[in-house]
Amino acid sequence: MEIKPINKKLKLYGFNNLTKTLSFNLYDICYAISPEHSREYIEYVDEEYNAERLTKILTDVSKIIGANILNIAKQDYDPQGASVTILISEDESRAEGRSDSNRESPGPLPEAVVAHLDKSHITVHTYPESHPDKGVSTFRADIDISTCGHISPLKALNYLIHIFGPDIAIIDYRVRGFTRDLDGKKYFIDHKINSIQNYIASKTRNLYQMIDVNVYQDNIFHTKMLLKEFDLDNYLFGTAKQDLKTRKKYKIKQQIKKEMMEIYTGKNIPD
Repeated sequence: MEIKPINKKLKLYGFNNLTKTLSFNLYDICYAISPEHSREYIEYVDEEYNAERLTKILTDVSKIIGANILNIAKQDYDPQGASVTILISEDESRAEGRSDSNRESPGPLPEAVVAHLDKSHITVHTYPESHPDKGVSTFRADIDISTCGHISPLKALNYLIHIFGPDIAIIDYRVRGFTRDLDGKKYFIDHKINSIQNYIASKTRNLYQMIDVNVYQDNIFHTKMLLKEFDLDNYLFGTAKQDLKTRKKYKIKQQIKKEMMEIYTGKNIPD
């Protein structure tokens, strides 16, 4: 059953307390020939996405969705990994005149501010890790944007995919709770959505193989993304493709693709 979206003419009873949560895992895959190169890769991504850099990224997200930052907590971990949590609130000066804020379309890159939200948080945690003996290393960033109010956090998705440029992305979006109009009628969602993909720019979508698994009646949306193009040079760390023998290149390519498909499908693939 289709639920008509709330528009700016509809008068609500009290506060719009729908909770909208965007959660996703972003993965970067690498192959290091030697244990030394593997350690160097982990150190590289750990520094590239340290707490300071992640704070800058999440601050940009706050600007995109028009939020006031109330508090920032950040931490770099030993031996690797980082976490950042930002508490945010609605910018009252942007609360009016945002008729396009819930439109199903890609969000902006960081130079624009187009939306607002209320009482919420943004978090990111990173997990650099490597296979103990096969040379494959994986960097994972888990990001959660939870908002309460009019705007959907999906407007930040286009920017985050652009910034991280992941090999694989696993994305979930869910709307929870309900809000009421003045007559007491409940609304369980206040915007139309057919697919998470519609919030990503077509230029980016064309780079990925994408699958949707949506439960529309429960306002649950799920999208998986796997990079289509495969150039071995983009996955080697500390070694160039031309320095490897043909048999070695084939073996490494198969290992990397196996790692990517296991993450994409969520299943172990037998050797």
